[in-house]
Amino acid sequence: MESKRKVLMLSVVAVMLLVLGTIGAYYWYEGNYFVKTEDAKVAGDIVKVSPQMTGKLLELNVEEGQSLEKDQIIGRQEMGTLSDTNLEQSVIRSPISGFVLKKQATPGELVSTGQTIIMMVDPTNLYINANIEETDMAKLKIGQRVEITVDEYKGQKISGRVESIGKAANSAFSLLSGSTSGTFTKVVQRVPVKIVFDDKKNDNGLLLGTNAVVKIRIR
Repeated sequence: MESKRKVLMLSVVAVMLLVLGTIGAYYWYEGNYFVKTEDAKVAGDIVKVSPQMTGKLLELNVEEGQSLEKDQIIGRQEMGTLSDTNLEQSVIRSPISGFVLKKQATPGELVSTGQTIIMMVDPTNLYINANIEETDMAKLKIGQRVEITVDEYKGQKISGRVESIGKAANSAFSLLSGSTSGTFTKVVQRVPVKIVFDDKKNDNGLLLGTNAVVKIRIR
């Protein structure tokens, strides 16, 4: 009976050691071959659309989420003293093919040159903006392979690569001044890294600003 108990205990210990060894090997492998972060989001280059002249907005025929073609007429302004030869200045066109993210003007308003009336993004040119801890930056290189999981499509893995690595931490762009109270708390800084999709078809349907998880293969 005693021998059976010893065998059982040894078996339990062996299984525990095997499990712990497997877990340790997994984390060693992950830590040595990948840099991973959950601080990542789907991003894109936002285009701000502005009128060419100052004047009353007569039409703005767009809605948020609407798809537009490049050079499509989306609005008109009151011509005022403009001659017919300058009619094009009163016409507002879409500068790119893409989706309307935000509408910021209403017909009847007085709008001016340079004022943003809608914001757009090209859905075929989205990318991932990942913030990597400064302690991992020495491991990163442009062109490294990346495995991307977007929360919007949980479980679906998308392949990509590192396209660019920031030259400054996010904190460098903060408008807040540093502490002058005499106390200091060291905080690990994060540096932005741009990751592009291997297949441009993969970024269609992704929502700007949604969360993602990235695993960058460093070996």
